[in-house]
Order: sequence, then structure tokens, then C-alpha cells
Amino acid sequence: QVQLVESGGGLVQAGGSLRLSCAASGLTFSNRDMGWFRQAPGKERDFVAGISWSGGSTSYTTSVKGRFTISRDNAQNTVYLQMNSLKPEDTAVYYCAANPPWATSRVLSGYEYWGQGTQVTVSS
Repeated sequence: QVQLVESGGGLVQAGGSLRLSCAASGLTFSNRDMGWFRQAPGKERDFVAGISWSGGSTSYTTSVKGRFTISRDNAQNTVYLQMNSLKPEDTAVYYCAANPPWATSRVLSGYEYWGQGTQVTVSS
């Protein structure tokens, strides 16, 4: 059974930091590109950051460039999202997602597995 379990969300003041983790099990992790998405109330789920299977390539949505960093540890089957200089507009449920093996999608429909999400709330 495939599981992606996010953790690390919470309530933080504007300008603060959080580090999200996503632990994967039941799948081969090291050959899958991984991504983080977020969904604010009443809005669509949007791409935040993606990382290649090797960790050698990353991509970010424009609004988080320079503030968020995606990374992975293939030995621990875990992907991370370090979020700095948080803003109230970053408030959302954050989801971890896994591509099919060797796929490189950065759009929502291309991801095969999803976590249950973790809430991030940034107060002003």
C-alpha cells in the first residue's frame, strides 16, 4: 500500500519559517520525481515546487522562488519543503505528490500518488 505522509505544518507568524516533510512508503521512491502542491480555501490546488528523482533539478512557482527550498533524501524516502519568509498568502493545505517512475510532470494531473495534506497557516 502506497503512503505519502506529510508533517511539519502549523501556525506561524509572517516572516517565520516551517519545514514540511513527506515520508513515502510502499513505492520505489528513488526513481520518482516528487512535488509539493498547495490549496487555499475556495481555490484550486496549485504547484509549489518539484524535484527530480536524483535531486539534481528543482523547479518552483514564481511566488515562492528565493523563499522555499525543496530537497530529498532517497535513503530515507523523504522529501522536504523548507519555507522561509512566510507570508499570509502562503496559508493553505500543502500536499506531497509522487510522479510515476521516471516521469517528469510538474502539473497536477501528472502525479500518481498524493498525501493527505498538512495545514500551514501564516498570521499577519
